[in-house]
Amino acid sequence: MRQANTGAAILAGLALASVPASAHDSAPIAMSETEQPAPALPPILPPRERAALENRILAERLETLIPQIMRAEGIDLWLLVAREYFEEPVVATMLDAENMHARRRTILIFHDPGEGKPVERLTVSRYGLGGLFAPSWNPNEQPDQWQAVAEIIATRDPAKIAINTSDLYQFADGMTLSQHDRFMSALPAELHHRVVSGEGLAIRWLETRTPSEMELYPGIVRIAHAVIGEAFSRKVITPGVTTASQVQWWYRDRLLQLGLDPWFHPSVAIQRQGTEGMLEGDVVIRPGDLLWTDFGITYLRLNTDTQHLAYVLRSGETEAPAGLRVGLANSNRVQDFLTRAFKVGRSGNETLAIARADAIAAGLDPSIYTHPIGHHGHGAGPAIGFWDNQKADPRGEGPIRANTAWSIELTSYAAVPEWGGQRVDFRTEEDAFFDGTSVRYIDGRQTEITLIPSD
Repeated sequence: MRQANTGAAILAGLALASVPASAHDSAPIAMSETEQPAPALPPILPPRERAALENRILAERLETLIPQIMRAEGIDLWLLVAREYFEEPVVATMLDAENMHARRRTILIFHDPGEGKPVERLTVSRYGLGGLFAPSWNPNEQPDQWQAVAEIIATRDPAKIAINTSDLYQFADGMTLSQHDRFMSALPAELHHRVVSGEGLAIRWLETRTPSEMELYPGIVRIAHAVIGEAFSRKVITPGVTTASQVQWWYRDRLLQLGLDPWFHPSVAIQRQGTEGMLEGDVVIRPGDLLWTDFGITYLRLNTDTQHLAYVLRSGETEAPAGLRVGLANSNRVQDFLTRAFKVGRSGNETLAIARADAIAAGLDPSIYTHPIGHHGHGAGPAIGFWDNQKADPRGEGPIRANTAWSIELTSYAAVPEWGGQRVDFRTEEDAFFDGTSVRYIDGRQTEITLIPSD
């Protein structure tokens, strides 16, 4: 397998022929701490160019990440199994753009022979996988697929055979009971004691972001910000007429137009003076309302997750009430306490405890429920709190690692004087990248409430 291109080369390799004419003169969007209000929508690649880019980045990930994580985890053979219509979460991220899903039974094997030699990438299945894995099964010679797997493993005599089983992390639990039993029945008995969990491999593969991915990520998040900017505008919302659910379904319609997918149904809700809690569904949006949205897309195999706030101006108003502006500023301060608490090797639980203690000492009322993001919206890696659990959780015991992306998701509560001291929920969520030293927002963060005119 020839050496995969670097991130810059991958992007350059698309060249003008691979990019829509409207994007020829577009510079890549860089990471920024400042979020543009209602930004322009970046160009979106057509399917063939998306596939080419996805495949090149996948090749780079396989070439560079797999040796790193296998050696870091001390594993010399990793076996992954997926079945048609029953996807394995790790395998799903390793298939090229033309092989969109597992077919029949797809088996992948990674073997590190040691001594600095390249890691073998084998597929024991009936179909090729875009040249990324070497076909290693001839059904005419060995009709039993599992016996073919056992022979490959026995020939290589690995010290540790990792399979994806995990009670705690769903991303690392892709080996089903039936496939486990078939595998163990075929594997020579003297190798059984070498079978271990591949939990660490699965998490590291999924959570790690490469330089090429991080060149693309700001543009992906910018798309999400641009769509939210449209949703929170008079283009979509007519105060006194439009309902919260109509805005939700506008998002879905807009993504269909753009050829993009949501990874969850968008949320839109209203907080209103004199009304407790969030109003949703067919409730009509009115002047004086504080709007909240939660919106995420999947594009180029990466996900976004964003929560923003907007205020519908009353007649004669030019800005949101001061109490609402202070409320968002409070949530920004909680973000700062949280991002400063990130440290390589520190657990999600420790990070949560430090950030909460600092925020509470500053007089804030926080709730933190931050999660990794990347190949999945709620991605692999340690959780940093849950909305329904602000204490230590087994899912937060894992370490924070460098080169990981995060949805900095949290809220703070504050009494708003202009609303008679009503307690208001200032939810915010912004995507960010931790390089091992500091956390940077991928496309900025909201620091000012979006304003929607009512006149």
